[in-house]
Amino acid sequence: MAAVSSVTFKAAADSACQAGEAFHKIYFETFDKKRNKIDTLYHDTSTMVWNGHPVRGSKEITAFLEHLPTSETTLENLMCQPVIDTFTEGQTTVLVTIFGHIKFNGHKEKPFTANFTLARPVQSKVFKIFSNYFRYQE
Repeated sequence: MAAVSSVTFKAAADSACQAGEAFHKIYFETFDKKRNKIDTLYHDTSTMVWNGHPVRGSKEITAFLEHLPTSETTLENLMCQPVIDTFTEGQTTVLVTIFGHIKFNGHKEKPFTANFTLARPVQSKVFKIFSNYFRYQE
């Protein structure tokens, strides 16, 4: 396996941070206010695990999320890192980890953690969610 130069990795890390920053704003705005449109952020074959409940496919994920009460999310921490493209068949891939609080209508606020794997296919300019794990604390 070829070594990655520190300059190349720094550029990839900076790019991953920019993508993660832009992504989290779009995702949680859509999640909180336009949940019926959230399927546009997922790849057709994406997987999501919501508090241990697995869901597969963008339409199925949207249907699952639409049954949740309305929400308000507050993000406390965002971490992003690139995945070396030799492991992802040339796709630009970013891992995003988010810590925050979520308040569902009629319930008290809860801390949560969300992990996303975002990928941008070689011929595309748009990142899509390939996997998403969400867990809040009771």
